[in-house]
Amino acid sequence: MSWTVENLPEEIQAFLAHLDIEKGYSTATVSAYGSDLSQFEQFLKEKGKTCDKPHEVVRKDIHGFLTSLHKSKQSKSSMARKLSSLRSFFVFLLKYKKISDNPCQGISNPKQDRPQPSFLNVDQAINLMDAEGDPSPRWLRDIALAEMLYGSGLRVSEAVGLNMDDVDQSRGMVRVLGKGRKERLTPMTEAAVERVRQYIRQRSAFNPDPREQALFLGLRGKRLNRREAARIIDKLAGEAALPERISPHGLRHSYATHMLQSGADLRSVQELLGHSRISTTQRYTHLNLDEVTSVYDKAHPKSGNK
Repeated sequence: MSWTVENLPEEIQAFLAHLDIEKGYSTATVSAYGSDLSQFEQFLKEKGKTCDKPHEVVRKDIHGFLTSLHKSKQSKSSMARKLSSLRSFFVFLLKYKKISDNPCQGISNPKQDRPQPSFLNVDQAINLMDAEGDPSPRWLRDIALAEMLYGSGLRVSEAVGLNMDDVDQSRGMVRVLGKGRKERLTPMTEAAVERVRQYIRQRSAFNPDPREQALFLGLRGKRLNRREAARIIDKLAGEAALPERISPHGLRHSYATHMLQSGADLRSVQELLGHSRISTTQRYTHLNLDEVTSVYDKAHPKSGNK
């Protein structure tokens, strides 16, 4: 290790302590953040700046750091991870009013060479949902949307089609209008309920028409559309430093896969997803045939394994 906590600027030390004590991150994760920020501090020193004067750091410095990483032949995934560390650090400083503007705002991750996968593993999904961001109305909307797609397994059309009265926060349920205009009730995770509650408190910031019933709003105060939703999820995945991209549909795939891998009943997952055929549910799971058969046999009322 080329750095120690003691020789890092106080602002970085405070951030690492926040990750360790308040967020409960593992030692390895805190160490990774520390290494990334130490490297950024060394870059700033060459420019006559320091993280202990974060108000002097501007977007040009972030771009310059990324350029230096590119010149040193850093991989795109490594560059994305380091940028994610900087984003989290400056969001922390913004939260505690050490800065008034986030120099990372609007800076996109380097485009990855790998093709878009169809689903996330459990760790990647947790990293996406637990990512910290600027607590603005826009970010609260984005993370609430992601929680609904992954936590309740909604189609993107179902999520953007939700109205305010479709969400029952007290019961943790959401009324969904699926394909063929079939209506179903789907449970929400506790995290989704909290994220949606936080977003609804700030929904008026989008300046919607008083008659607008849509839950998720675009920047013009109208109902969010599918294309905008896809961009939101792609942006969140980049900010979470995922090695690959993910789509709204990929979050739905991830939901089904993780439910079944945790031992959920195949027929129940079918109902939660709103599928008319169980064969469709199988295609969503990314489990091999033996795994699917095993889960199905355990769930079927006439199974000999009962």
